[in-house]
Amino acid sequence: MAAQKRTSIIEAASKLFLDSGYDGTSLARIAEAAGVSKATLFKQFTTKAALFEAIVTEYWRVDDEEAPVPEPGNLRAGLETIGRRYAGLLTQPGMAALFRIVIAEVPRFPELGETQFRLGKMPYFESVRRYLVAEKTAGTARLDDAEMAATQFLGMISNYVFWPRMLLPHWEPDDSAIAGAIDQAVLTMLARYGTSKTSR
Repeated sequence: MAAQKRTSIIEAASKLFLDSGYDGTSLARIAEAAGVSKATLFKQFTTKAALFEAIVTEYWRVDDEEAPVPEPGNLRAGLETIGRRYAGLLTQPGMAALFRIVIAEVPRFPELGETQFRLGKMPYFESVRRYLVAEKTAGTARLDDAEMAATQFLGMISNYVFWPRMLLPHWEPDDSAIAGAIDQAVLTMLARYGTSKTSR
């Protein structure tokens, strides 16, 4: 029941932040929209900033037990797994709305952008960077700058799967188009960073 209420609060807050703005949404309105008492909401989230942090963390959450970072040794398979997982994160319901909230409010509330970067994007990005370093150690990737390589790989996927949604509300590539974009990103990475040990 507590988990259901938390989900209801996060969903209601996300919608209200998008519709009315971060500043224009009170915790009382969120409680009403979520169908919970103000006491229940305040028990879980004492401030609006804490609630926004929970929203960001929820959208970027990857279950490490169900979706562990790939083991090094097969660069193609590892990148395919990471690519599919990243596309799944970016296309989940609400992710585009979360970015729109941040983009709209960051001039007045820069801490929202910092929260999205610190709790959302960077932990995921860092896991990809560490994976690429592990592949280099295993001899299946040749790279001097794992941070740049991670930026390139994730950027190739997000530039097709996600960023057009910021300007084109009906941008909805189908599963085959998304899979094709991931495949092309993987092939580009293999051509640039693969070694003789890489499974091609």
